[in-house]
Amino acid sequence: MTALDEARAHLAKAREFLEAADLTNDLELYNAAASNAVTSGINSKDAICLALTGRTKKSDNHAEAIAELKGAGPAGRDSSATLSRLLRLKSKSQYQATSVSAADAAKSIDWATRLLETAKTVTPT
Repeated sequence: MTALDEARAHLAKAREFLEAADLTNDLELYNAAASNAVTSGINSKDAICLALTGRTKKSDNHAEAIAELKGAGPAGRDSSATLSRLLRLKSKSQYQATSVSAADAAKSIDWATRLLETAKTVTPT
């Protein structure tokens, strides 16, 4: 599988998880909505990096993911702050006892949407 094929595969996953985020948000399942938005954003990051640099890293270290995106050229650099904000909701939505608010779930979907739009822009069809 080429880097471009992988970018397209991550783009498809990003779309799927963003759709799941919208659906779970409509059901007022805010932790699930934010978690799906985070997963969408991570897949968008992978698509952006693969499309622009031909590679992406798999890491649980959020700082590394943000740095990788920053290093992927102007589009990645412009998206890195959005990914940073989105990743701050990962632990709260998935692991912590406290829940994500409706407002934060909505923000996470907005951020994931921005990342997906960038990924679509830089990934040739």
